[in-house]
This record gives sequence, structure tokens and C-alpha cells, in this order.
Amino acid sequence: MNLDQAFNTFLEESRELLADLERYLLELEADPNDSELLNALFRCVHTVKGAAGIFALDHVVAFTHVVENVLDRLRAGTLGLDAELAALLLKCRDHIDALIERPSADQLDEPLRASDAALLAALAQYQEGGEAAVAPVPVQAAAPKVEVSGGGVVGGDTWHISLRFAREVLAHGMDPISFIRYLGQLGELRYVTTLSDALPAGDDFDPESCYLGFEIELYSEADKATIEGVFDFVRELCQLRILPPRSRLSEYMQLIRELPEGPQRLGEILVASGVLTEAELAEGLRLQQEQRQREDAAKQPIGEVLVAQGVVQPELVSAALSKQKQSRERQAQASRYLRVQADKLDRLINLVGELVIASASVGLNAAKSGDADTQEAAAAMSLLVEEIRDSTLQLRMVPIGETFSRYQRVVRDVAAELGKDIALVISGADTELDKSVVEKISEPLTHLVRNACDHGIESAERRLELGKPAQGTVRLNAYHESGAIVIEVSDDGGGLNAARIRAKALERGLIRPDQTLSEQEIFQLVFEPGFSTAATVTNLSGRGVGMDVVKRSIEALRGTVELLSSPGQGTTCRIRLPLTLAIIDGFLCRVGDASYVVPLEMVVECIEFSASETEGRDIINLRGEVLPFVRLRDYFGVDGAVGRRQNIIVVQYAGQKAGLVVDELLGEHQTVIKPLGPLFAYLKGISGSTILGNGQVALIVDVPALIGRLTQHDDALAGRRLPRTGAAAALPAPVAHH
Repeated sequence: MNLDQAFNTFLEESRELLADLERYLLELEADPNDSELLNALFRCVHTVKGAAGIFALDHVVAFTHVVENVLDRLRAGTLGLDAELAALLLKCRDHIDALIERPSADQLDEPLRASDAALLAALAQYQEGGEAAVAPVPVQAAAPKVEVSGGGVVGGDTWHISLRFAREVLAHGMDPISFIRYLGQLGELRYVTTLSDALPAGDDFDPESCYLGFEIELYSEADKATIEGVFDFVRELCQLRILPPRSRLSEYMQLIRELPEGPQRLGEILVASGVLTEAELAEGLRLQQEQRQREDAAKQPIGEVLVAQGVVQPELVSAALSKQKQSRERQAQASRYLRVQADKLDRLINLVGELVIASASVGLNAAKSGDADTQEAAAAMSLLVEEIRDSTLQLRMVPIGETFSRYQRVVRDVAAELGKDIALVISGADTELDKSVVEKISEPLTHLVRNACDHGIESAERRLELGKPAQGTVRLNAYHESGAIVIEVSDDGGGLNAARIRAKALERGLIRPDQTLSEQEIFQLVFEPGFSTAATVTNLSGRGVGMDVVKRSIEALRGTVELLSSPGQGTTCRIRLPLTLAIIDGFLCRVGDASYVVPLEMVVECIEFSASETEGRDIINLRGEVLPFVRLRDYFGVDGAVGRRQNIIVVQYAGQKAGLVVDELLGEHQTVIKPLGPLFAYLKGISGSTILGNGQVALIVDVPALIGRLTQHDDALAGRRLPRTGAAAALPAPVAHH
């Protein structure tokens, strides 16, 4: 990997971390005391800072260091998270996102420099000794004091040292008192308790033996290894137990949490954090091994052995165990995923599409040959290709929940700007769809969510007057339906005002005064370019471009959008999209000399068509149900002889049924979707094309568009009277087939 690739990887991973940072912050607002979220928040900033340092992005390191300090105070409980601080940290997140795009500080423009200075000034008040008056997070009750063998307790800010000399220490020329005096050079000896319980009776007393022990309280900034180093020369001739100050337990726990991820053992974690020394660990492992060699002894974990030896507190062992578990889970999770560049995946999808076309050609040639073995081999290959297709498409399927979570920030910011109280409720986050669709749906959803907050949700005062909760609700929901994904953006606001929309449309000349429109047709007017009912233009809305963008973006994805509204109860915008834009199962049919593909998930059944039963109307009686139909020959202006036996393909979309009259049914067909060129951008009723096994081009029928136009025509008729002049009269002018 060259430096450019490494930097691009840094940018990609940093953006993911910043996205997580934003999500954690929004979740913390609901529960400011969640320690896991606080730690995750800190890790995000710490990781970005460390990675930026590798690429010498000093301006990023400098800014993130200040943010890191504030987050560290949040974790320590000396600072509390309120709405003001949360808003500031969200701005800092956006600023870091902008900073990482600049390889050096020289590339920072004046607005970015000004933003940097303003944010640092705002963060300064939350630093140690700052002036911000933020209520601290409630801390847990004080831990119980630790009793010592010689009497007394472990103080809050002192090291506790238990020292038992071997009897032969004097014989080796060692003076126990000298070690205690030297220990005093590392700090202040708060008290030393001499233990004489091991003194024998008079006759058994040996003046050349040492019978004393000591309990020592030492106030010192030295670490555990340094304190243990005082007794290096006498380490084999004493029993030494060192416990850190109670006041430093939280620091040690934090050190444990900040250790790098890795396959570390418990003892290694404790040593790396300074809680345990190498000598103490070695002694603990020796004792554990001795226990295991005794058949009657229960096997104790090393953590329990170390606690029993009195060299480490139980709280620190628990923190190390949590760190160990977290590292294992992260490694297990990481091993499940492989990062692949999007362009490589797209190339794979394209190759699979070509494989599908080639497989269809092989199957066609095998059928022409009449050889049974060749046909069997072609059928087996077709099944394998189908499995490869499905597996490959699954690689691009991603949950929509990650996209939905981005709108927590949108709702929060819009609500703050409007002075409204709005909550975002997400459901169906596990619903999967093609990654390419996810990327293209983000902008339309942003417009819909902002519109729901701005136009849909009333002010808190107005909601209370109407008997509603002061807090409004915007909902994002996703689910699968008939081979498509449905995304709903709804609110519990005032709903759409049909009369107001109609009046605005008349004012702009979009409709005639004598024109009769259904409620759904009136609602569809809001998607017209430049259409807006807003009295004033604001930073959020009023220019009439949002809903136009929504409709164009959805239709470009071969999807549909509809509006449902109830006065005083709210509005729902329902979007239907195909699950994938690459390869689908289709139903192949022929009209004249042209071939068409109907998406298989929309096909309900096929029936024989009898023109004599229609009585000149483009409807049939389908088992007591009125079914409108359209003749594809007339709609697309197809030449060629009419088939001897015509058929109707019954299709369904969004709960609406319609029939497509074709000349011949050719059966199921794996369809590789090829986009139409700009020349065919305004072609109605066609959503794409595909290549058949014989090399010919087949057009993919846009079923939603055809059903939508048939349905609109029917709704415009009073009492749902169907036209006698043919449904094609209500549809756009036929397009000649070339």
C-alpha cells in the first residue's frame, strides 16, 4: 500500500469514527451517565488523534487533543453533559471532519481558522480550571475501606505496603530499617506500624533472626514498579504486598480501558497498566501452578489468586477482565468482516451480470442442439450461476439503520433552530437493500425529514392547544413488500391542507379552475418544481426545491413516492424502491417482434385474453374483481402481426392490480439491468433494458409507472366509471419501437 492509499484509508476510517462519535453523542443526551458510551466517545476521538499523528496532521492532533481533554473530564465525572456542551461537541465533530481533509495547516482557509479559534475558546471553559458552571455527574458511593493485618485501614491517597521479612535477613547482612528509610525518599511516610506478633518466647529467641513485620502508609507520586524496586536486594527474603491508593483506582481503571486492543492475558493487562509488577505476576503464576498440581485443589483463575495474595484490588481485576472480554469481542467481530473497495465490488457485480447473459446464451444453444447431455450441463450451470448471482448481490446488501441514524442529528439541529421539541423514532433499521440505493436515497430522505420537522410538526404551544403532547414525533420506518423496500417518513403534525395546496396551484397556473382533482392528485402537486405553500422563505424551506428533488431522485431509482395525510393527525410519505439496481428475476414476454421483461416479483398470474369479453372497454372481470389493462402493443406502438392467442400478465404494485396484454409468454428470465442512455431519459413505461441469450435487447417494463397512470385515470372518473375509449387514451402518447 502506497502513501496515498494509506491516507485514503485514514480518511475513510476517520469518517466512520466521526459518524460513530455523532451517534454516541446523541445517545448520551438521553443517558449522560452511560459509562460505556462515554468510553466509546473518548476512543473515537483518541483513535482519530493517533491516526492523524501518524500522517503528521498536527493541526488535527492539536484540536482533537483539546476535545479529548474535555471528554476525559466527562469520563472522570468532574464534568456533566448538558445540551450546551453536547451542541458544542457536535460542532467539534463537524470541525474535525473538515480538518482531516486538509493535509496541512497551510491549507486551512480563513473561515476554517476562525471556526477553529472559536471552538477552542468555547472548549477552554470546560478544561480543568475553566469557568463553566456545569453540574458534575453523580458519582458512585465511596468504596469500602480495606482493613490491614496490622490494624488500621488503607488511606484514600496513600500507598499501602505490607512487609514481612524472613528470619535470615539479618544473617545476609541486610538491615530492614534501611529499606524503610530509603522508601521515605520516594515520598512521605504517613505512618509505620511495627508488627511483633511473630516474636517467640524468651528461650526460643534468636538475636540473629528477624521477627518483625511492618505496615506502611506512603504518600508518593511514584508508580508501583518504582516502589517495589526499593526492595530489589531483599526481594527473596521478604513477603511484599503493595496496594495503590484508593484515590488512584479510577486512574488505573482508566489506564486499563485505554490499553490497545490485542490478545492479552489478564496478568499482562494488569502489568501493562502498572497495577501489577512482573515479580508479583510471576509469584501468582507459581502459586496457581502449585494449586493445579494438587488434585484435590480447585483450579483458581489467576485473578482470584492475585486478589487472595493481596497484591491487587478486586475492582482492578474486574476492570482487566472487562478489557479482556471487550478485546476478544472486538477481534471476533473484526475477523468476520473484510474491507473491500466499492469499485472492486461493482466490477464483480458487472462480471456476474455478464456471466448471467452468457449462461442464458449457453442454455439457448443447448436447447437448439437437442443434445440431452448438453442441455443437462447447461441447466446445472444455470443453477450455479443463479446461486452465484444471489450470493454476489448479498455482498451489496446493507442495513438501512446506519442511514436512518444520521437523521438523529438532522432532527436535533432543525428542532433547535425552529425552537420545537421533536423526537425521532426509528423502526425497521435491520431492513436491507442495495448499497447503491442507500447512497442515493440519503438526500431525498433529508428533505423529507426536514419538511416533516418544519411544516409538519406544530410548535409546542400549538400542540398543547390541540390536546397533543408538547413533543412532536417524526418516524422513520422501513420494511419489505413484494420484492421492494418501503420507506416511510411520517409525523404526527397538522397534516396537509388540500385546499391551500389547490389554491397555490391555481395561483401558479398548474391547474385549471374547472379541473376536478382527487385528494391524492392534489397532494402530488407538492412535487412540482418550485411549488411551496410557505408564507416566507427561511433557511430551512420556502423555495420549493425539496420535494421536487425527492420525486426526481426516487424516480431515477425506479421507485415511486406517495403522500398520505389526515388533517390534524399527520402526514406519511411512502417511498417504494427496488431492492437492487443490478440483477433481478424477470418474466419474459413478446409483443410483435419486440421482447419485454416484467419484474417477476410483481407478476401475480397469467390468463388468456379474449377481446370479445371486454365489450370495447379496457377492463375485464377477474373472478368478480374489476381489472384494468393496457395493450403494450398500442402503448409502445409495436409493429408486427398480432399473436393468435394473446395473454394478460396480471401485475400488482402497492396494492393496485393491472393487466398487461402481450402476444406470447416466454417464461422466467434472469435479467441483468442495463441503464438506458440520456436519449431515452423521457421514455415512459420503460425502466431499463437487458440483453437476451440470443444477443437481442429486451426492454424492462416500468410496472409502477403503468399502474400509477391507470390508477390516476380511474380515480379521476366519478364513481370509478372506467372509460370505454381505452385506457391507452389516458396514457402518454405511444413511443415508436426502433
